[in-house]
Amino acid sequence: MVTRIKEILIEAGKVVMNNLKQKLKLICLLCLLGGFASSAYAQCEAKNEAFLPGEEVSYDLFFNWRFVWTKAGLATLSFDETIYKGKPAYKIDLIAAGNKTADFFFKLRDTLTSVVSHKLEPIYFRKGAIEGKRYWVDEAFFTHKDGVSYVTQKRLDHRGNTHYFEHNDSRCIHDMLSILARARSFDPTTFKVGHRISFPMTTGKRVEEQYLVYRGKEEFRAEDKNIYKCLLFSFVERKDGKDVEVITFYITDDKNHLPVRLDLFLNFGSAKAFLKEVKGNRYPLTSIKK
Repeated sequence: MVTRIKEILIEAGKVVMNNLKQKLKLICLLCLLGGFASSAYAQCEAKNEAFLPGEEVSYDLFFNWRFVWTKAGLATLSFDETIYKGKPAYKIDLIAAGNKTADFFFKLRDTLTSVVSHKLEPIYFRKGAIEGKRYWVDEAFFTHKDGVSYVTQKRLDHRGNTHYFEHNDSRCIHDMLSILARARSFDPTTFKVGHRISFPMTTGKRVEEQYLVYRGKEEFRAEDKNIYKCLLFSFVERKDGKDVEVITFYITDDKNHLPVRLDLFLNFGSAKAFLKEVKGNRYPLTSIKK
């Protein structure tokens, strides 16, 4: 009987951590919530007004299951300079890793890298993932011509097989990290509560429409003991014709548009990501309440 109960708990934990893993992927959208000028835009070029190379943001991840909060791991998001095919560019890295407690249920080691031009055009994306007992690699190669975005996606699956997928769109197609590099420079001050945003994004095999909803403003006390004035957005999915909330983001209401908190809604509980430390931010954090 005890053995069976343990098996049930382990299986439930695997489902929970798998859901958490899916939501952690969305950390790469953290700064997307800085806002968009409109739900559709024809070209990929934009001016970077939000970050400088050397910026790094780290988070503590916590999971709640049956009223018990447990630290589940860490995530780090960084921006740097690089050279890609002989040209200067920005490199964005996201690393998410579960701790030993989380590994008991589901092993998670995700490393994502995105390369964008100095005009914030998507160029290249790679995700290497260890999730459970599986390992695979997704890559995306972007080109832009005559107002059309083209992307070739390459997947090396856990069996060692390689698959290719091609897509194009009149709007700018982004990966999970390049979208945040662009969106952080937009001004959300014209948004009204309920404002809905859509954008196309690569997902490994497809290009899918993603949605965000602006929820208004709120204050939040972070792990660094500071109180931040924040903009709230929800990432939602459409299921059976209805919006299903996946994540609520708390974003600093200043020029940095840094996420200080995420509330993640899972099938068997909930999870939160809290800002642990930020360094190399381009502007003063004027959103901190004195």
